[in-house]
This record gives sequence, C-alpha cells and structure tokens, in this order.
Amino acid sequence: MFNISRRTFNGLMGAAGALTMAGGLSACSGGAKVVVIGGGFGGATAAKYLKRYDPSLDVTLIDADKTHFTCPFSNTILGGMNDMAYIERKFDVLVNKHGVKVYTDLVVAIDGAAKVVKTKSGQTFAYDRLIVSPGIDFKWNAIPGYDEAASHIMPHAWKAGPQTVLLKKQLEAMPAGGLVVISAPGNPFRCPPGPYERASLIAAYLKKHKPKSKLLILDSKDAFAKDKLFKEGWEKLYDDIIEWVPAAKNGKVTKVDAKAGVVETDFEKFKPAVANIIPPQTAGKIAIDAGLADKSGFCPVNPLTFESTLVKDVHVIGDSSIAGEMPKSGYSASSQAKITAAAVVALLKGEKPGEFSAINTCYSLLAADYGISVAGVFSIQDGKIANIKGAGGVSPMGANYQFRKKEADFAVGWYQSVCQDSWA
Repeated sequence: MFNISRRTFNGLMGAAGALTMAGGLSACSGGAKVVVIGGGFGGATAAKYLKRYDPSLDVTLIDADKTHFTCPFSNTILGGMNDMAYIERKFDVLVNKHGVKVYTDLVVAIDGAAKVVKTKSGQTFAYDRLIVSPGIDFKWNAIPGYDEAASHIMPHAWKAGPQTVLLKKQLEAMPAGGLVVISAPGNPFRCPPGPYERASLIAAYLKKHKPKSKLLILDSKDAFAKDKLFKEGWEKLYDDIIEWVPAAKNGKVTKVDAKAGVVETDFEKFKPAVANIIPPQTAGKIAIDAGLADKSGFCPVNPLTFESTLVKDVHVIGDSSIAGEMPKSGYSASSQAKITAAAVVALLKGEKPGEFSAINTCYSLLAADYGISVAGVFSIQDGKIANIKGAGGVSPMGANYQFRKKEADFAVGWYQSVCQDSWA
C-alpha cells in the first residue's frame, strides 16, 4: 500500500474537488428536506456539503449498500497492489460528524409531481429538493450475447465490488502464457482512461506472476484519453505483453459467447483465459425510470445548478448527468456535488445560485511507480460547461523515471484526499 501526506498533496494540487463560487451563502433554509440518492463520490459529497453549507437542512442519503467500493483505484486490486479494504468507504462519519441521515435501501421510484422517493422496502421520503447520483448502468446485449448473466462469467468490473473480486480471482487462476482480452467501450462511458489503466496494471500482474502471458485491448474507438502517454508507457514497460487494437483495425467486439468463452470481432474469434468485457453504458437505472434521461441515455441538466431540465426540483450529478466537457469521473462527481449543494441551499432560500469554476483531476497508474495525469478547469461558457483554455494540463511526454514515480505518489495522495473530502 502506498502513502503520501495529505498536506503534501494538497500543497501541490489544492483540496480535492476545489471550486470557487461567485457570491456567498447567507441565512439558513429553515429545515428544508433534501434527499440524496447514491452514496458514491457525488452523493456522499453532496450530503456532506449540504450540511456544511446549511446545518439546518434535513439531509437524507439513501444507498442500496452499507458500504461503497470506489471505482477509482479498483484497478490496483487487479494489479495486486491493494486489497478490497483499501477502496471500501463507509457512511459512519457522515452520520456521526455531519448529521446526515443514512438509509440502506434501494430507491425504486421517484414521483416528481408529489416530490416523494419510494424504496424497495416500502419506505417513502418526501423532499423539497432531490439530488440523484446513481452512477451508471449497462446496455445489456448492446454487444450481442453480453447480458447480465454473461457478466458473471466474463466480468465487466466497471462497478467496483463483487465484480472486481471475480475478475481478480480469474486472473489468479489463469495459466502462465494465457491471453487476457479487455473490450473497451465507445464514448461516453465512466472513467475514460480507466480501461487503459486497467490493462497496464493487469499487465504488471501478468509480468510478475504469469510469465509469457499476453493482453489484448479490443477497442470500439480509434483514440482514447491520454493515449500517447499510455502508449509511451506500454512501450517502456509492457512492449511484449500489451497490444491495443483500434476500431479501424477490427478492434470492436461484435459478439460474445460467455459459456463457450469466445469473444468475436467482425473478422476474428478469440478464446482468452480471461475476458473483461466493459459494455456500453447509460445513466443509472433509477434516473432512466424516473424520466430524467433523454434519448442519449443520460440526463440533461441546467449547467449552473445541475437541476434536471426534465423534472423540476431534481438535480442529477456525476456519471448520469450530461455535464458538457466535464468527463465522467469520481473527481468530477465530487466537484459537481459541491456546486449542486451550494445551488440547492441558494434556491431553497429564494436566492440566485452563483456561477462557478470547477476542477477535474485524473491520475492513472501504469505501474506502482509510474503515474500520468490530466487536469482541467471548467466554467459555464455560452450556456454550457466547457474547459477553460490554458488552464489545467497533462503530463509531459518523455519524462524520466523520477518524474513518473512522483506522479504515482501524487496519485495516491489524490485518491486519499478526494475520499477524505467525500466520506470523512
């Protein structure tokens, strides 16, 4: 397990999810009820900051699970660098320190007209404002043959937890000299650099534990986030292990047969020892069911407040939202949560929410001592959330070992800091 002091990291990068708001927050909202659906980076941060911005609010967070496993750093489990406890987050501090009411239950319905949330156990929760942060769900059978049942044979592991454990066990059980196939989806999807970090860290595991094994990335795209940096790293670290096949060269997976263990493209069939199929994605199921999503499968929002343009008094943040040029990432969700919490407090007081600038920072590990990063700063431009030109940046090409090692250390500090900001 890695470690870096939070003071060191914050001194270099600023607090996790840092943002600035025009104007301030004034008097309390008189005990209004705000319900938050989802306890990931978006939901947990929103609940915490609602109480921070206005302690008088009655804030309820509902999540289907007692604990949350983060997708960021879940690839380190597959690479043998950490165990599942490292990415496990609990809600105790939100309850005991911040006064958030937390319920473990599955939300099955949102009645926007009555302003009520209904759960699987039969409970109902009234709200004045609702924040929905359900993450993503999958387009089952968008790849013919890949349905939910197939995912228990060929795991996606794109929701951290049991799927992560399953994929890790399959990697451990595979023979030396075997083939691992990763199917990377088309845009948009959760964590754009994620499949390529995963390939890197699995390759690190194969290099150490499964000699002469190969890893094939079958991609639905012809380019991907930080692709030049990844390719440079692969050439240095895994030139004899990783092969990336873009869509233009027959990389798109067109069919799977999980029971037979076969993955197909238009012109080839593969029978890997391990198949990691990451399918196309949509907004979380509850957002779809509640009518919050448009034809794209994701949720259009007001860029100033993240309020749904389809259902009044409901805000959608994180991976489910259409947030302009902000990527679908845990850090983006955390930033959006703070923006939305401030907007909700202002709206409940009858005030106009302030404009914002927000940060997204994304680190990727290619090995325990090899990190790369990209950072962006966003604001509302011409009615949309857009990158501020000249702000942010990306790791340089051609950096030496000491530089990449330092970025790997920063990655750990970044992860620890944003988790602290969300759940502590």
